[in-house]
Amino acid sequence: MAATLAPKRLTPAESHAAVAARYAEVDEVYATTRDLRLLGFVLFLISDCVFFSSFIFSYLYLRTSAPVWPPLVDGKQLPYLDTTFAAVNSVVLFGSGVTMHFALEGWKQLNRSAFNRWMIATIVLGVMFLLGQAHEYSLALPIMSWTGSSFGATFYTLTGMHGFHVFIGVIYLTILLIQANRGVYTGSKYFGLTAGTLYWHFVDVIWVALFFLFYLW
Repeated sequence: MAATLAPKRLTPAESHAAVAARYAEVDEVYATTRDLRLLGFVLFLISDCVFFSSFIFSYLYLRTSAPVWPPLVDGKQLPYLDTTFAAVNSVVLFGSGVTMHFALEGWKQLNRSAFNRWMIATIVLGVMFLLGQAHEYSLALPIMSWTGSSFGATFYTLTGMHGFHVFIGVIYLTILLIQANRGVYTGSKYFGLTAGTLYWHFVDVIWVALFFLFYLW
């Protein structure tokens, strides 16, 4: 009885070469538009960095100008934010960056089941982060309002803008998941998934800065 040969398991180098070959074997029009779309998307992320930076510099100005921070309201200093809870919520968001990486790698390796698992995990972690942020707001609002102090105004503005980006990202990733399972992307044409991964990592990086500014400094 002839032995059944198991499929050859590729080494990481062979796997990378196979992905690179598929990525290059596309028609010229798609290759050109893919590069242009990547440039446009990177420019969009850079413009978003400028947008966040303008508010971050405003926060830095207000903080360094204040005699004490958090500032005084009605003669009493505002309490510090809950760093422990924010750290746990941050781990959730940073973990979603890891799962998003593995989701894209799963797609590159033509492993749809792995892609679906990691993508769903990313979406769930994104929703968990948003719920954690909503919980934090529910605790902070009775103590620190949006208009009651410069600290409240900058905190809610910056974290709110970031939360909005996470919310948009969750919707975006959900659409990508549906599109991928409907055959919109292939093993060589998957720019949408690449863009989604870049966007999600951008959200992670912005949160690193906000977490340091509001919870560690």
